Amino acid sequence: MAVRGEARLEVDPEIARIGITVAARGRDRRSALDDLTRRNAVVLDLVKSYGDAVERLETGAFSITPELTKHGRGERVRTYHGSVHVTAELTDFTALGELTTRLADLELTRVDGPWWALRPDSPAHREARKKAVTEAVQRAREYAEALGTTLSALVELADIGAESSPPAYPQAPGRMRSAGYGAAAESAPAAPLDLEPQRQRVHAQINARFTMVPPRL
Repeated sequence: MAVRGEARLEVDPEIARIGITVAARGRDRRSALDDLTRRNAVVLDLVKSYGDAVERLETGAFSITPELTKHGRGERVRTYHGSVHVTAELTDFTALGELTTRLADLELTRVDGPWWALRPDSPAHREARKKAVTEAVQRAREYAEALGTTLSALVELADIGAESSPPAYPQAPGRMRSAGYGAAAESAPAAPLDLEPQRQRVHAQINARFTMVPPRL
């Protein structure tokens, strides 16, 4: 006898990721690079100041790109554009709201996210797999009972896969996206964002084969 067991759970996220892009622009390469280095240091220091709330901090793409003049002869550089992309992963969602607001308030700094997720070894995945197995066994027993007999042995158990949805970087509705262009010195700090964690869907599915005590038909 072959049966399928399936389980779907909804659980709270365990981590949240945000993408931070720092930009700079200058008439010469050195000034653009100096501004970019300074702004990047400010962003890294701010994120690190949240201590244990930040589980991971990584620097990704870096670029300095010349922009040529549209008119005139030759390859004359009009200005230079620089950018650095940083990814931060947090486990404290209260700190997340405050940090994203402070980052967005920095000059030429863009913040994308948050992307909610579970850890790969989250207990939620294990719980979903256990529920899928329980359902398969229960379904097999019901078929056996309908035939007036019982299960005798498990022949095969195949894990079709357990996955978490949405993925690490979902294009979720209501996703936060903000960019800071530098607040005036006398302006008050912005109020922290109130971010509501997005529930995560966990799905597990297995196939199982059993043998039965031969029924009397």
